[in-house]
Parts: sequence; C-alpha cells; structure tokens
Amino acid sequence: MKLHELRDNPGATKTKKRVGRGPGSGKGKTAGRGIKGQKSRSGVAIKGFEGGQMPIYQRLPKRGFTKPNRKKYAVVNLGLIQKFIDAKKIDAKNPITEDVLVESGLVRRKLDGVRILSKGELTTKLTLEVTGASKSAIDAVEKAGGSLTVTTAQAAE
Repeated sequence: MKLHELRDNPGATKTKKRVGRGPGSGKGKTAGRGIKGQKSRSGVAIKGFEGGQMPIYQRLPKRGFTKPNRKKYAVVNLGLIQKFIDAKKIDAKNPITEDVLVESGLVRRKLDGVRILSKGELTTKLTLEVTGASKSAIDAVEKAGGSLTVTTAQAAE
C-alpha cells in the first residue's frame, strides 16, 4: 500500500451540496432559500421565535426548584461491597470506613460523604461507618450479623 492509494470506505463521506452554482444545478440563484424575508438573509438565527406571538417557553409556567447547596453523596450498593470482599479488595474483619472504600477503588471520591443502598446480597458480617444509609441497607447489614453506623444524623433516612 502506498500513500496515494489511501482512501476512505465507500459511503463513509458524503459530498456537501454546492448551492448557488447556476440554474442547471437545481439549487442556483437563491440557493434553496426562497425569495426575500428574514430567513433568506445571512446571519439569522430564529430559534423558538413564533412570529411575534409569545413563545411556548414563555407561555408555560415555571415549576420546581433546584437547591443550590444540596449534598451530593457517592452511592454504594451492598452487593458491590460483597463483591469487593469476595475479591479480597476489602478486609471484612476491620471496620469499613469511607477511606477504606476509596482506597479499594470502590468509590472514586467521597464528595459530601458515602451513602449505602441495599441493592444486592450481603452475606458477610461487616462493621460499616458511613455518612448515610437507607433503612433497608441498615436492616440488611444487621440481618447479616454486622453493624452500620451513620456518622451524621441528618443523612439517615
């Protein structure tokens, strides 16, 4: 193979329509833009403009609220913790804190804390110390014979 033999796959590129190149092309003179008017001129962007009528995005009421300082938790499922214990990445004998979860690679970063959810099976007896946990996660850990401590009271729901 030589440099001049390099070619893209057939159909990989599409040649762009050349407009305004004479009447024989089918897209000559006005280049498919019609005659006069705002849209025939260059530099026009009328996104959401409805001809002077109040646009739909302004007619509809504003709803909802986004809390600017809400807490963002790193979410971990119990099934994943069990998987990491089985893979010997986490030692179940020692208390499992947020730092242990970060070191093992299960959580990339703590954000405002780690929250445990109950998805998956937990068979090992654990001692967990985290920022937040769901009620079902706390029940699942206690059912397996372990304990789950929530460090901040407001995070436990």
